[in-house]
Amino acid sequence: MIWAIGCWTGCWIEGAMPDWYFCVYKRNTNWHLDRMRDSSNTAEVNIHLRARTQERNLIDQAAELVGANRSQFTMASALKEAKNVLLDQTTLYADAKKFQSVMDWIDQAPTEDEAAGMKRLLRAQPQWTKAP
Repeated sequence: MIWAIGCWTGCWIEGAMPDWYFCVYKRNTNWHLDRMRDSSNTAEVNIHLRARTQERNLIDQAAELVGANRSQFTMASALKEAKNVLLDQTTLYADAKKFQSVMDWIDQAPTEDEAAGMKRLLRAQPQWTKAP
């Protein structure tokens, strides 16, 4: 699955994008499958869920398909969805003229301040990887 960041359309279904659909940046979100199989990290807290038998069976079936147990699959899926919700809150929408002006700005060489800011951002650790 590819998640498009910086798009200016609400249509996220792959293959159903209109001709005027543009993306600034794409990010692979399949990393959660590898993280799901890595059980070396011990969790510090418990999260309890109540579900119907039918829902549990569906989760178990999906978890088995990707080679994970129910807890790993549920946690990975919940984390992925939480991150997507947060990313949705940072998506910008613009008309074609504004979009082109942003693309022109991106194509320019960064100023000294912009370069320093990018280096600072690259050194920053994402909030979801920090210990509480």
